[in-house]
Amino acid sequence: MATTLKPSPPPQIFNLPNQLTASRFVLALILFALIEWSQWLGCLLVFIVAAITDWLDGYLARKQGLTSTLGRNLDPLVDKVLVCGAYIFLLPVGDPAGEGWLKPWMVTVVVARELVITGLRSFVEGQGANFGADWLGKVKMVLQCAALIAIFLVQDARQGWLRESASWLTWLNLVRDLCIWAMLISTMLSGLQYLWRAGSLLKQAPQTT
Repeated sequence: MATTLKPSPPPQIFNLPNQLTASRFVLALILFALIEWSQWLGCLLVFIVAAITDWLDGYLARKQGLTSTLGRNLDPLVDKVLVCGAYIFLLPVGDPAGEGWLKPWMVTVVVARELVITGLRSFVEGQGANFGADWLGKVKMVLQCAALIAIFLVQDARQGWLRESASWLTWLNLVRDLCIWAMLISTMLSGLQYLWRAGSLLKQAPQTT
């Protein structure tokens, strides 16, 4: 007796990893509001939760085989909204009189790198080449998050628990500044590495006439 094969069901688009990614977008909006209201402890907690969801959605997608084109594109996009938006909203706090610890050019470096590489990745992968994140891009993301955590921690300390301790604030300010500069260096190096990779891949691509 002949048997008929049932087609496999299509992958569920709004699966748990993608739901976590969408929740991170909501957390990003909450974070922006908290920065605007100078609620620094809330910023710290919300950002840590958002960072955990970033790790968790990728882990679940790999473990449960729930990877999808939507998730692969949505996840880095939401990450960029979260990180770039946070630095943009922090600019009035970090550079209120032109002499602060977060300069406009620093935020421009972060945002420009993400926009350029996102557009370049879309183009290169449209040519059939693999242009995923490498180790330096992951280091960049970790340092961007570390710098934001340090900023929120220092701002909360200034408002409350270390307000009267000038020596501790000096050390925290130093850690914050080191994190910001490490983040900037890794952001620029990662951007240059991606540009070099893209150039190499495009040179190897077959030319059409």
